[in-house]
Amino acid sequence: MTARIREIAFDTETTGLNPMDGDRIIEIGAVELINHIPTGRTFRRLINPGRPVSEATVRITGITDAHLKDQPPFEHPDVIDAFLSFVGDATLVAHNASFDRGFLNMELDRCARPPIGESRWVDTVMMARKRFPGAPASLDALCKRFDISLESRTFHGALLDSQLLAAVYLELLGGRARAFAFEGEDGLEGGAKRPPARQRPQPLAPLITPEEAAAHADLVGKLGPDAVWKKYG
Repeated sequence: MTARIREIAFDTETTGLNPMDGDRIIEIGAVELINHIPTGRTFRRLINPGRPVSEATVRITGITDAHLKDQPPFEHPDVIDAFLSFVGDATLVAHNASFDRGFLNMELDRCARPPIGESRWVDTVMMARKRFPGAPASLDALCKRFDISLESRTFHGALLDSQLLAAVYLELLGGRARAFAFEGEDGLEGGAKRPPARQRPQPLAPLITPEEAAAHADLVGKLGPDAVWKKYG
């Protein structure tokens, strides 16, 4: 059987750019991936950094001091323990991973927790630069390259950016076709037979209204005997 690969697409928003200058995390977003595909499980927390948010961060994220004043600090169990539980032993996928790793490990160190080592990180910037040498490698640029919609991205946000990152990561690994690629002639590794799809216990309700169905039947009744609806209806 194919090994189960669990990864976390991960992003942070911060008060500034340098944890060594005292900047802190203000938002964490994460998306669970199994075998490189999002499962629907996500994690998001706003975090009180204990210091003002820079004007640049407010412009980029829309997150202000007022949004954070009633939020828990990073060391609160609802943040650190909940996040570490969500991540488990998974690999972290981040865009410009050294930035997020530096901030996350700084916060973990402040809480006397062990850092997450570099070997557990995948950097999608490095992947993009290797695949597309000389081309822009920002998350926005890669979304445009792969035709991933940015319509809902008015501001940068950790969870939304993690969701975009998960889509970009799949493309960097080989594209949407990879998600539907199977090994073996019968669809599974080693040629094993794929079990039949489960049937719904009850059929889905029709999407058309009775009035629409009646109007369609009236239209078909006015068509000639060779109308395709009369052959296959």
